[in-house]
Amino acid sequence: MLVIVAPGQGAQTPGFLEPWLADPAFGTRLHWLSTVAGLDLEHYGTAADAETIRDTAVAQPLLVASGLVAALSLFPHPADAFGAIGATSGHSVGEITAAAGVGVITAEQAMVLVRERGKAMAAASKRTPTSMTAVLGGDADDVRARLSTHGLVAANDNGPGQVVAAGTVEQLRAFADDPPAKARLVPLSVAGAFHTEHMQPAVDSLGRLAQAVYTHDARAQLISNRDGHVVHSGREVLARIVSQVATPVRWDLCMQTMLDLGVTGLLEMPPAGTLTGIAKRAMKGVETFALKTPDQLDDARAFVASHGDLSPLDSAPTWRLLVAPAKGTFRVEGSISNGAALLTAHLVGAVHSLRDSVPVVAPYGGTVMEWLVEDGDLVSPGQPLIRLHPEAGT
Repeated sequence: MLVIVAPGQGAQTPGFLEPWLADPAFGTRLHWLSTVAGLDLEHYGTAADAETIRDTAVAQPLLVASGLVAALSLFPHPADAFGAIGATSGHSVGEITAAAGVGVITAEQAMVLVRERGKAMAAASKRTPTSMTAVLGGDADDVRARLSTHGLVAANDNGPGQVVAAGTVEQLRAFADDPPAKARLVPLSVAGAFHTEHMQPAVDSLGRLAQAVYTHDARAQLISNRDGHVVHSGREVLARIVSQVATPVRWDLCMQTMLDLGVTGLLEMPPAGTLTGIAKRAMKGVETFALKTPDQLDDARAFVASHGDLSPLDSAPTWRLLVAPAKGTFRVEGSISNGAALLTAHLVGAVHSLRDSVPVVAPYGGTVMEWLVEDGDLVSPGQPLIRLHPEAGT
């Protein structure tokens, strides 16, 4: 199984788009997304210095546009992607790239959302001096205890020995003076404490904008970086894109879900390298491919052909499927037979695992056409559970 991932803020480097812009088609597509975003992304991706593209309001649109246009270079006929991609995921702002890639929102909607996300997060960062520090190594329990002592949040959990602490500059300074044993602290060059309560004003702003966005259900399994669950409903994907601005990124759980799905190959969209590096350490046995320059496209297509398989969602009318959010045992809630009418947000059942119990609800009302599993079945993340015929207008 193939998973395609999109990196988050911090992956950008000066000039990383220069080799891509040798292709006129790439340049034309990037120019269109630049127009939508109201930013000269060609300049920022080729001529701007590191400090300029560090700006949140610049970095986020640049990352999303780069990933989307590079995906079109890899899959010139986008429909071909759904015959190969088993799952997709994005780290932080990369989740917008992933959502557009699997058809939840359009590329144009993605650029408007990321433009406003970047602006709102930059504005929120100016309210209080905040920042982030990578914590490498150390005992996991000791690291979390020390973060709690200093009032910090583990804003990113990228797997064993890779946590990013976030909070006020004063809190981080005190943490640096009292570090966890055997841990190395690396201050990050970011504008604020992303994925913490300090970003709540940005959540409020983005939430108002999202009310006008029309969504489709995902055409491939999308793994949410909030909790590693597979999310199929377009409405829920959008809600998570909004809320994740102020909630931690659990990339560790995303990788665990990838392993639960049986992923054999992970391909990272440009600017690539960060997520493949993490995967090499945390996902032993999974082959990785960091797509950095267009001269790798032929090799990338061979990688896709080697690991790709038909998406379990694309072969069905995905707008009327409910899928398992995680691995575990599925239990039906009450008695729901074929032909039953479900109301919006009706609780269908839950997936139980050693880690937690995750409810499965119908995000829209509809009629049960067919059960695809039985009570007590073991299910995998993204596995279709029930087929619904939605109510008119949903």
